[in-house]
Amino acid sequence: MSGTVVDTSVWIDYFSGIEIPLLDDALKHGMIVLPPVVVAELVSGAHKAREREALVEFLEELPLHETPLDHWIRVGELRQRCREKGISVSTPDAHIAQCALDLDAQLFTRDDIFAKIARYFSLRLAL
Repeated sequence: MSGTVVDTSVWIDYFSGIEIPLLDDALKHGMIVLPPVVVAELVSGAHKAREREALVEFLEELPLHETPLDHWIRVGELRQRCREKGISVSTPDAHIAQCALDLDAQLFTRDDIFAKIARYFSLRLAL
């Protein structure tokens, strides 16, 4: 596996103190790759300046998934192919899924939309 992509839903649980051994292990082994939109979602949810600073410091240690134009084209194509299957997927969720697909990585998530995507595409889910 060339990386592990972690959805915002899992990070929220993790930062609220819920133990997630798979995430701890992936962090320990340097396997995490952050989708840029997850960074934005997490930072926007940190209401206190001190929380934001600590979060940013933590996130700065993790590699960010590169998102050149061709990545965003694949995001749009994934959304369209999902729509053809009757699945409505937001751009942020399609971006997160596409990051995992780009890396052939597992996606750690608690969000049901990714299970719907995985039924039709080679998205590998954990948790």
